Parts: sequence; C-alpha cells; structure tokens
Amino acid sequence: MAARLYAPAEIAADSGIVVHLHGGSFTGGSLVEGEAVATMLAEAGAVVISLDYPLAPAHRFPEALEATYGALVAIGKMRARWAARHAPLYVAGEEAGGNLAAALALMARDRHGPALAGQILLSPMLDACLGTYSLRAAEAGPVGCHWADGWADYLGTPDKAAHPYAAPLNATRLAGLPPALLISAGDDPMRDEAAAYAARLQEAGVSVRHHVQTAPTQWPAAYAGAPQNDSCLCRACSHVSDFYAQTAPP
Repeated sequence: MAARLYAPAEIAADSGIVVHLHGGSFTGGSLVEGEAVATMLAEAGAVVISLDYPLAPAHRFPEALEATYGALVAIGKMRARWAARHAPLYVAGEEAGGNLAAALALMARDRHGPALAGQILLSPMLDACLGTYSLRAAEAGPVGCHWADGWADYLGTPDKAAHPYAAPLNATRLAGLPPALLISAGDDPMRDEAAAYAARLQEAGVSVRHHVQTAPTQWPAAYAGAPQNDSCLCRACSHVSDFYAQTAPP
C-alpha cells in the first residue's frame, strides 16, 4: 500500500504517530487530496503516515478496512523508525476516512491489536441510513446523492450496513475504545452523525471531545488548502494539538 509521511518541524520526545485515511466517499480521494488534513495533523505536533487504501467498488467492505488494519499493526510494531519506541499511536480520517478510522479503533479493541491513544474523526461518514437532518439539508443534485452512491459502492449489499465495522454508528459495544476527538461544522452534512456518535461514545464511558465549528465553512472546501489564519482547518489544528497533549502518556 502506498503511503506518505508527514512530520512536524520538530519531533519531540513525546510526539505521537497518526495513521491517516483520506476522504472520498469510499470511491475516490487520494494521498494528494488528503494532503491538507495530513499536513494539519502533522503541524499539530505528530508524525503522520497517510495511507492510500483500496477504493470501492473494486474493493468493497471489508477490503479497505482489513488492508488499513494490517498497515496499522505494522506501523505500531515499527514506530521507533519515525518516533520514540513507545510513541502514542492514533488513527484519524476525514469523511470516509473518518469511517475507517472509527472502525479501526473498534477492530484494534476487538482483536487486541495496537493500543491506541486516540481517534480523530473529522466529519466522519458513520451512518449508512443517510437519514440525518444535516445530510438531507445538504445541497441537492449530484452532491446530494454523492454519499448514497459511495455507501452503495462500498457495501455492495444493504445487509452489510448492519455490521459495526461498516457503519460504526450501529455498533452496540463502544466501551473500551480510545479517547475520541470529533470535529464537524454547522453546515457539514455529517454534523448530525458525528454528534450522535460522540453522544453514544460518552454514554459508553469513552472520553470524548466534540467540536462543531460555526458555519459557513464552505464544506467540503473546509478541509482543503493550508491551515491559515482563522480557517476551519486552522481551528481544527488547534483542537487536534490540544487532543495530543491531553492524551499523551504521562
């Protein structure tokens, strides 16, 4: 699997490693398109490894998830190549990548895989039902059906939507997951499912930080370009930096 490495200007002794998954509604996106978010995660103070995971419909659930889990395990074992031997390990992603990051956290818990310091979910696609108000309020036309098409191509058959690794909002066991940072925005189509997942994680006893940025953010352009001035990505960078500090090992 191809990958890109991003590093902060200075790698501190306690710098973590973030495994990042780009967006693209499961069928698109690339390392290039995920560069802005990966750069932000690095500028917040961590080494970032962004993965070019296999895309649907050629690779349906759970192919991308299994591939990225294998990469996560390997990175966990080799983390001394990029940071300290016991550097905290995170998963992160935006949109479809947020889905994969949330699912990786579930898999790592269930399979007794790498101990994760946290999960960073930016506007994550977590609910295959597509019934939230924020999604219905999104612009109609080709944009409005974009996520429905992505889900259909990713799942292949509707019954797979019930699997917690496919749609983490459906998971019934959320206890024991690593701390979570969820970031969305007032005009974000994924706003409501991010809020619902944050609430369910909290109910399960998981430490959660949930930030809803004020609209308009011109989503999805909010996650494009460099995190400059008071942009959505700049504010996200501040939240992520705080999250690293709050979840770093003592």
